[in-house]
Amino acid sequence: MRKTAVVTGASSGIGEATARRLAAEGYDVVAGARRRDRLDKLAAEVPSIRPVTLDVTSQESVDALAAGLERCDVLVNNAGGAFGLEQVAEARLDDWQRMYDVNVLGSLRMTQALIPKLVESGDGVLVMLTSTAGHGAYEGGGGYVAAKHAQRTMAETLRLELVGQPVRIVEIAPGMVQTEGFAVTRFRGDQEAAARVYEGVPGPLTGDDIADAIAWAVTRPAHVNIDRLVIRPRAQAAQHKVHRVSG
Repeated sequence: MRKTAVVTGASSGIGEATARRLAAEGYDVVAGARRRDRLDKLAAEVPSIRPVTLDVTSQESVDALAAGLERCDVLVNNAGGAFGLEQVAEARLDDWQRMYDVNVLGSLRMTQALIPKLVESGDGVLVMLTSTAGHGAYEGGGGYVAAKHAQRTMAETLRLELVGQPVRIVEIAPGMVQTEGFAVTRFRGDQEAAARVYEGVPGPLTGDDIADAIAWAVTRPAHVNIDRLVIRPRAQAAQHKVHRVSG
């Protein structure tokens, strides 16, 4: 029987790229996201992708997805995002609430709902998409940094709690990835400000780069656990150290 992979936040960016890549690897992919029109387009292009309307901030939505699955061999907790760049003293509480609800509690809801099926599969893989923000702080990133640290800790804790069970816990921590929506969302729709994030950077990562890493990690032999992959473009030495070229 073909294996099933569930990918959250699959309507664009890393999530969409991951859904496509896992389908190419032979998985039946359940692609979950709120933007059903984009999921339907994706499924029309890739027959082994099944679109499911999903809001990870809703327990009812998560439970409905889980109830519709016969099996789950891979869960990619990709849904997330950053909202705002205000410093802590001026941060908006609703932005922090959103970041926790989507990144942290969304991952928790999905994990709790699908752990039984991952165990039942006999070789489950849970992938937590964190960020290099989960491994260091930077000005203006307080809420996102805190949320990604929480996700990182969740992955570490799950690895301890599930040792002995047939489930591997993988953390993928990307650095600068240029996707269509991440920076635009962070800058509240300001396209010009979003474009400046990548201005002059030779070769920022793409969604396909991260999907490639995810596919590699989940297709290792059952006894091999990739605890953590930190992936940055060559031009980025750290969150605050990025090489840029002019012209």
